[in-house]
Amino acid sequence: MPKGGRKGGHKGRARQYTSPEEIDAQLQAEKQKAREEEEQEEGGEGALGDPKKEKKSLDSDESDEDDEDYQQKRKGVEGLIDIENPNRVVQTAKKVTQLDLDGPKELSRREREEIEKQKAKERYMKMHLAGKTEQAKADLARLAIIRKQREEAAKKKEEERKAKDDASVAGKRLQSLSLNK
Repeated sequence: MPKGGRKGGHKGRARQYTSPEEIDAQLQAEKQKAREEEEQEEGGEGALGDPKKEKKSLDSDESDEDDEDYQQKRKGVEGLIDIENPNRVVQTAKKVTQLDLDGPKELSRREREEIEKQKAKERYMKMHLAGKTEQAKADLARLAIIRKQREEAAKKKEEERKAKDDASVAGKRLQSLSLNK
């Protein structure tokens, strides 16, 4: 037996489905309400009369509960006191027809920072390849020093090889001269 001594639960209840006609009537009522609000803003208050009476005349078969669904239900003293909290975020459920999929999407802070980081890295690499960064200048200077050292080492090696060849040629001449005597 469940809590509270009641029998059964809510699982066996019959489900209520909204018919397509009721959905169409609700959509038309919402469009009519939006039009009336726009006209009131343009023409001023009280220009058209009471919008609730007109709405009830359009949707006479719907109950008063539907009128309450359009207004947010307030708990406690919220209905008595108007609170303007700038930090409070009012959550509104967007309908599929209201979603803007083609418009520009706002990126989160992390995504923006990641993209900026990648762009900065690409910019730095372009400047580095062009030799405009401090690191690139230092690398080029280091490479120039190494190149000079290698050239000097190659010249020295070449001179040593020539000196060795000259010494061996001179030694062979001496040997050939000494042998010819």
